[in-house]
Amino acid sequence: MEDGIIKKLMTSIKCDTCGQSYEADNVDVLGHYEDLWFLSVFCVSCRTQYLVAAAIAGETVTEVVTDLTKAELDRFRGAGRLTADELLDMHRFLKDFDGDFARLFSREQA
Repeated sequence: MEDGIIKKLMTSIKCDTCGQSYEADNVDVLGHYEDLWFLSVFCVSCRTQYLVAAAIAGETVTEVVTDLTKAELDRFRGAGRLTADELLDMHRFLKDFDGDFARLFSREQA
C-alpha cells in the first residue's frame, strides 16, 4: 500500500482533542512493517500532534456473492456501462411507477 493512500485514509479520522479532520499534508508516514503502519499526525485546528500505530490490511479480493448463474454473470460482464440517458430514463420511469409489478409484466406480455 502506498503512503499516499494511507495519508488519504487518515483524512477520514478526526482529532481526539478538537474533532477536526486531519489534512493529508499533516500526516507523515514514519514507516511500516507488513500491515502495521506508524504515523505522525498534526491537527492544524488545535495544534496537537499524535503518534499513531495503525493496522491497515492490504488489498484483498473478496468473493462475489450473487444469485446469478455463470451464464448471466458472463452476459452482464460484457455489457457496457450505463449511459446518462439510460439512467435518466429509469429515473423518469420510477418517478411515475406505482409499484404494481404484476400489472407491469402482464402488460409487457400482451
